[in-house]
Amino acid sequence: MLPQHTLKSITKAVGVGLHSGQRVELTLRPAAPDTGIVFRRVDLPVPVSIPVSAQSVTDTRLASTIATGSAKVHTVEHLMSACAGLGIDNLVVDITAEEVPILDGSAASFVYLLQSAGIAAQAAPRQFIRVLQAVEVRQGQGDQLKWARVLPYHGYSLNFEIDFDHPAVDSTGQRVAFDWGRDSYTRDIARARTFGFTREVEAMRANGLALGGGLDNAIVMDDYKVLNADGLRYDDEFVKHKILDAMGDLYLLGKPLLAAYSAFRSGHALNNQLLRALLSQTGCYELVSFADAAHAPAGFAHSPAAW
Repeated sequence: MLPQHTLKSITKAVGVGLHSGQRVELTLRPAAPDTGIVFRRVDLPVPVSIPVSAQSVTDTRLASTIATGSAKVHTVEHLMSACAGLGIDNLVVDITAEEVPILDGSAASFVYLLQSAGIAAQAAPRQFIRVLQAVEVRQGQGDQLKWARVLPYHGYSLNFEIDFDHPAVDSTGQRVAFDWGRDSYTRDIARARTFGFTREVEAMRANGLALGGGLDNAIVMDDYKVLNADGLRYDDEFVKHKILDAMGDLYLLGKPLLAAYSAFRSGHALNNQLLRALLSQTGCYELVSFADAAHAPAGFAHSPAAW
């Protein structure tokens, strides 16, 4: 059987929210089979649980936000990406504020936290959402066109292309392909940081956003160049961060996908629209598990190796 996974022990982190600038404590706890990933706002007078799902996403401006009623958690995508990358199915995330800490701006710190807690197999089969027919969402036309799609594929692959009119971005790789059966999430994707432009950061701060952002947790660019003294972690770090985000957004399904995802200039909003479009067409997907791990697609029979 290809099993579900959770943590072996509790692990904790403290940081600040990228947009709120608020100090936040994060506690990651093991969870029983079939729990899924659940965020708990433990700072509220009565703690509120927010199970992740495509429908729990209520805001996609600048980040993915999930909510139950008035209780929200912003910027969940980097932690969700790490959970996807390490095959974590069941997890309770206690959080003391309304935004997940940005840490170093990538998924690497979350990968470290999860791996340091240890990953345990559970006595329950892992369920996948297998795409049976193509589903696509599109927005805009001409130079404003954006799209994202999933196609049937016995495995999990992501292809992403960006299109920024900026010297620092244009001089790097604009397109990246990642395949679960061939590549390493922890080596190839997890360290890619979020990025922004000084002119946008100034405008966001004037509106009470990006208050926790800086050179220690983001790639920051002026009109011509990257301002970070240590440069880029990958030659194509910008587009790899978009893959990182997409993996987190897609894992908000609550189960891993078996599909080939591809996108052009997509973001949190379009990724969530894609999930909702997929789920609205029952003939386009099915739930599957693997009684014999040998029959699972390449890369899923074992947890990703540590770096």
